[in-house]
Amino acid sequence: DAVGIFCLVSVAAALEFKYHHAEELEAYLKGVHDAYSSFTHLHSIGRSVEGRDLWVLVLGRFPTHHKIGIPEFKYVANMHGDETVGREILLHLIDFLVTSYGRDPVITRLLNNTRIHIMPTMNPDGFEATKVPDCYYTQGRYNKNGEDLNRNFPDAFEKNNASIQPETQAVMNWIKNETFVLSANLHGGALVASYTFDNGNSVTISSKGYSRSPDDDVFIHLAKTYSSNHASMYKGTGCDNRQSFPEGITNGYSWYQLEGGMQDYNYVWGQCFEITLELSCCKYPPADQLEKFWRDNKVALIEYIKQVHLGVKGQVTDRNGNPIPNAIVEAKGRPHVCPYRTNEHGEYFLLLLPGTYVINATVPGYKSILKTVEITDNTSNFSALKQDFSFPEVSIRSRAASCPKTPLYQQLGRASAAVKPTLHILVLMTVVLSIFK
Repeated sequence: DAVGIFCLVSVAAALEFKYHHAEELEAYLKGVHDAYSSFTHLHSIGRSVEGRDLWVLVLGRFPTHHKIGIPEFKYVANMHGDETVGREILLHLIDFLVTSYGRDPVITRLLNNTRIHIMPTMNPDGFEATKVPDCYYTQGRYNKNGEDLNRNFPDAFEKNNASIQPETQAVMNWIKNETFVLSANLHGGALVASYTFDNGNSVTISSKGYSRSPDDDVFIHLAKTYSSNHASMYKGTGCDNRQSFPEGITNGYSWYQLEGGMQDYNYVWGQCFEITLELSCCKYPPADQLEKFWRDNKVALIEYIKQVHLGVKGQVTDRNGNPIPNAIVEAKGRPHVCPYRTNEHGEYFLLLLPGTYVINATVPGYKSILKTVEITDNTSNFSALKQDFSFPEVSIRSRAASCPKTPLYQQLGRASAAVKPTLHILVLMTVVLSIFK
């Protein structure tokens, strides 16, 4: 009908290349949800110190809830309130996705097979507090309590007695409540894709000052996916003469050590691979540059989302076909200090590059099931390889065993040299469970 068409046009036309303050940002998101309610869902995951909503717009064929087999993806921006480019390009990404759905076959398939969560600002108070935009630094970096939110998460390597802020807690709860598989957080002040680990110890740090995760190859691929699809990031020139980033990527620790960062938290506690995208040399550039930033990042933002379909996924069930939550499912030789577990639907998602892998599924107290899988690149098909596991003798629901608050990376180092890979996960489980007793 004419009214509906007018409504759609007015929402699409309404998004200018300018900075949107809290009220305008909220009005825009509500307008999008009203115009495209069949495939969007708008909710607040919490509030900032000053009481501003932390808005998330979800896009997908089933926007309101998780659907078995469909992976969850997220983008988070403006964690540092004075780093503003990500905040605006995520609004333009939303605009592009909703106006392309049903018209562009690639975007339509992407949204039909992926649930995409977009949080334009994690630190709305900091953004509002940045009265005089500056390329380098303002107090608006921090939240209202003066805390740096990217130093505020539990750390996997040392006990950082951070006082967890409301914004941080909201994101931690959000990660716990969704089965996120892949994520990126958008920053400013450099031009590079940085990946886990941001911190480290003797187990993970090499002599060259590089802190390597068990999935280092996947992280390098993810960072390169973004940088190589960006207009200039792949050139690796950095923002001044002191910094150069070959291929536009860097290991977080080898760039500079960071304790309590969000990307390591996602990977260790959230079973979610996250990288940090530094999108502009100037933290708060003039508004007339925003259109170019959007053009420079548009393809990379879409190509990165597709990587959520890398690797293998499936369900673990008992002899009656009921899902088994909290079963451990990991690729042999890639143990995580918090073993990766199935969700309440018995589902697992493992991001892996093409190749041959042995996938080990373990239900505490039962014999592990090992399956060899050949993984190809399925990102263009929008579905990872499917591999289910059935435990014929199990007819109980696995009891929850969450990860300890301070997982110690030393445990991995001690176990890995001495133990055969098949037993590796059982050793890890014993370590995790013993901490609980």
